[in-house]
Amino acid sequence: MAVTEDIGNGLVVGEDGLSRPAWAAHDDLLREYYDTEWGLPVRDEQGVFERLSLEAFQSGLSWATILRKRPAFRTAFAGFDPERVAAFGEADVARLLGDAGIIRNRAKIDAAIRNARATLELREGPEDLAAFVWSFQPEETPVPRTAAEVPSTSPESKALAKALKKKGFAFVGPTTMFALMEAIGIVDTHVVGSHRRGSSGVWAD
Repeated sequence: MAVTEDIGNGLVVGEDGLSRPAWAAHDDLLREYYDTEWGLPVRDEQGVFERLSLEAFQSGLSWATILRKRPAFRTAFAGFDPERVAAFGEADVARLLGDAGIIRNRAKIDAAIRNARATLELREGPEDLAAFVWSFQPEETPVPRTAAEVPSTSPESKALAKALKKKGFAFVGPTTMFALMEAIGIVDTHVVGSHRRGSSGVWAD
């Protein structure tokens, strides 16, 4: 889809007449992800674990890279079933390090397995991973009017990062956790004027 108009606040209008951020306007895969998935609520344990894992793998890379590799990630990590990933051993690590379809980073692979085990440990308390992460939902969501106003962290993402680290999770820094919160609908950072602003049902626009 060609971009027809840059309206100057970080949004562009496509041939379909819909306004999107520039990052979602030029690539078919990113546009589909933005239009149908990003920012919609994810409240199940496995779904949150998958997105937490992918956000960790994205650290230092583009989201487009991760999105293109997501089918391979899902295959390699047993659909991101926390119980199955928690049972991964050295043979699985070796398998993952040899899998060209994913990001072959030993520290991130180890973190995914560690985080799966921490996810299972959370079940022993009053909340599973999804409920725990959602408990850091702020009282208000950002209302960015330009792309430059979209924050990269928040007090809640910093608190979530600290709390997850205490629970044994890794690769869960404040910026990564804010990206997770955006992706699963805990906050709405769609720029005002985007056709997706307020579409999650979590926040009144």
